[in-house]
Amino acid sequence: MAELIENRTFAEIAMGDSASLSRTVTKDDITLFATVSGDVNPAHLDPEFAAQDMFHHVIVHGMWGAGLISAVLGTRLPGPGTIYLSQSLKFIAPVNIGDTITATVTVSERDEARRRLTLACQCTNQDGKPVIVGDAHVIAPDEKVSRPRVVLPQVHITENPCHERLLAMAKGGTPVPTAVVHPCSPAAIEAAVEAAEAGFIAPWLVGPEARIRAAAEEAGRDITPFRLIPAEHSHAASAQAVALAQQGTVAMLMKGSLHTDELMGAVVAHDSGLRTGRRISHVYVMQLDGRETPLLITDAAINIDPTLEDKHDIICNAIDLAHVLGLPQPKVAILAAVETVNPAMRATMDAAALCKMADRGQITGAILDGPLAFDNAVSAEAAREKGIVSPVAGQADILVVPNLEAGNMLAKQLTFMGGADAAGVVLGARVPIILTSRADSLRTRAASSAVAVLLARSRAAKGGTQGGAGQ
Repeated sequence: MAELIENRTFAEIAMGDSASLSRTVTKDDITLFATVSGDVNPAHLDPEFAAQDMFHHVIVHGMWGAGLISAVLGTRLPGPGTIYLSQSLKFIAPVNIGDTITATVTVSERDEARRRLTLACQCTNQDGKPVIVGDAHVIAPDEKVSRPRVVLPQVHITENPCHERLLAMAKGGTPVPTAVVHPCSPAAIEAAVEAAEAGFIAPWLVGPEARIRAAAEEAGRDITPFRLIPAEHSHAASAQAVALAQQGTVAMLMKGSLHTDELMGAVVAHDSGLRTGRRISHVYVMQLDGRETPLLITDAAINIDPTLEDKHDIICNAIDLAHVLGLPQPKVAILAAVETVNPAMRATMDAAALCKMADRGQITGAILDGPLAFDNAVSAEAAREKGIVSPVAGQADILVVPNLEAGNMLAKQLTFMGGADAAGVVLGARVPIILTSRADSLRTRAASSAVAVLLARSRAAKGGTQGGAGQ
C-alpha cells in the first residue's frame, strides 16, 4: 500500500507544535538547483571559486535549506492545503555538500480569525549548529486531506569526466596554426572561432573571401584576428590548405563547409606531400557519461571495406592516438558478429590474423583480442556469461569495426541514442585533420579540436614523425 501524506488542520494545531525533515546535501542537489534556477555562478558550482566568494556560496546553498523548510510546511506541518504567505530567513552559516541538514518548524503564533500561523524556522547541520533561522507565515487548511504520497521521478545528472579531462589536457599550450578549409557556412565559422577562443588553434581561413565574410556576418562572429587565404572554390581551397600543411605553415587541417571527399582527395593525392607509410583512417573519440576514459571507434568515416592490411594500419593509428590521450596500453577489441573464428565470415578471419600479428610484434603498444561481439567487448558480465576469458573483453578502449557501415551506425547510435559526444579526427597523414559536422554540438566540436591539438603537439615534440604502433 502506498504511503499516505496527511495534513493537520488549523483546529488540530496548537502552540509549540513542531515537525522536522532531514536530508544530506549532495553535489547533484546543487547542480539541479542551478539548472532549475538558471544560477550558474561558479560560487556554488566550482569549489575553488566558492572558497573565494563565501557570501554567494552561503546564500545559494542556504536557498537549498530554505527549500527544505518549504517541504516541511507543505508535507508535514500544516501539510497539504497550506497557503504559503511569506517568510523571513537569515543565512547565518555555510551549508556545504555532505552536510546533513535538519529543518524544523515550530508554531509560535496562532490567528484564530484568519486561520493564520507563524512558525519559527530553523535549519541545523549534523553538528547541531544553526545555519538558517527565521519565520514563515501561512494559512493553515481547514479541511482534512489524506492521500497517497506522490512518488517523485528519479533524476539522472549526466557528467562527463572524460570530456572535461580531454579539454583540460589541451588547454594551456600554444595555439596550433590550422587551415580551416572552405569555412563558408555559419556552422564552419562557429567551429573555427570556438576552437580559437578555447586557445586550441590559430585559424587560417582558406576559401572564397566574400563567402567567408558573409558566413561570419551571418554567424555574428568577428574573424578580423584570423588570416584569410583567398581560394576560388572548395577544390582550390583544399589544394591551398594542403600546400600550407606541406610547407609547414600550418600543423592541422579543419574541414569547413565542403564534402569530406573533396578535402581527403587533396590530402591523399600522390603529390600532396601529406601521405605517410600508413593508411589514412578516422577515429571517433566517444565520450560516454560516467566513463573516465574515452572509447575509440575506428574506422567509421574513411575506409569503406578495409582489407587485412588496411586494418593493420587502422589499428596502429588508433593505438598511437590512445597513447596521446593517456592510455599507455590500450585494450583493442576487433569486432565481429560472433566471438568464434568462422571461415565464412571475413571479419572473424581478419580478427584472428590481426591478433596473431600482434603476437608476432607486427602491432605493438596495445593488447588485442578478437573476434569479439560488441556486447562482449564492452560488458564484462556478457563476456562472463559466454565464458570468454580475455584481458580485453568487457574493458575495451578501442573498438575496430569490420567496415565503415558498421562503424558509422555504431558511432551514431551511441551519439543519438546513448548521449555520447563523438569527437572525430583523421590519422595517418603528416598532420591531424579535424572533421566537423553541422549536427555536432559545441561540446563535440571542442573535443574534436582538443584531440587534434594533442596529436599535433605530440608530433611536434617527436619531430613530426608518425607514431610507432606497428611495423
